[in-house]
Amino acid sequence: MRVVTRNVRHEAGDPRRTALLNRELRGLAPDLVALQEVRHPEQLTRLLARTRLRHVTHQADVLRVQPPEAEHFGGTAIATREPHRVVDVVERRVGEFHYWTLAVRVGGLLFVVPTTPWQPAAAEVRHLQAQEVLLRYGGMLPLIVAGDLNAPPDEAGIRHLGAHLQDAWTVAGAGPGLTWSADNPLAAAEIARLDGTPGRIDYVFAGPDFLVTAARLVGERPVDGVWLSDHAGVVADLTAPG
Repeated sequence: MRVVTRNVRHEAGDPRRTALLNRELRGLAPDLVALQEVRHPEQLTRLLARTRLRHVTHQADVLRVQPPEAEHFGGTAIATREPHRVVDVVERRVGEFHYWTLAVRVGGLLFVVPTTPWQPAAAEVRHLQAQEVLLRYGGMLPLIVAGDLNAPPDEAGIRHLGAHLQDAWTVAGAGPGLTWSADNPLAAAEIARLDGTPGRIDYVFAGPDFLVTAARLVGERPVDGVWLSDHAGVVADLTAPG
């Protein structure tokens, strides 16, 4: 089973990006995909064209109220090769911060994709969301959690997930696995604006009943001279229980 998380940076910048991202997805041939910052429906349709990811849920399909930035930035989508069923949608506001989590059932497993608040000051809220994910979905069906979680590995929410689930990169990746790097010119300006630190902020987590066989980055270099996003994605290969 191949799982991919990919922040596609909506439709900003080079107009070739969406077609090249589609080519990337077709080459990867994943079974489960978490997409972030994808516009609905046009960009999402073009991203998934001619892939085997025929079953799709975008946050626009299930959230009660779309966040105001969704019109420009798009939102989170789940795409799967096999049919999936939405089993839970959680939306929360904590002070000025807003987060939501989508959970779908694919066969005998749960695929959960959190959309976390990105602000540096939201670390406690991201920790709250991580705790909620494990409380709601841990111990049920075999669990996979993936997404752009806006937090480095040493932040409390990521450590909490890693205490109960396998971080695919920690298990099978090589090197630091930076998914948000100043080597990428699309990320460098935002890192500087936020006075941020380059880091690993995109993840695939798998429950203890999975065997993680490989993990690698995708999109950490330009393709045909084009940077496909300001994030690199994560590709993880898993063997499902049973």
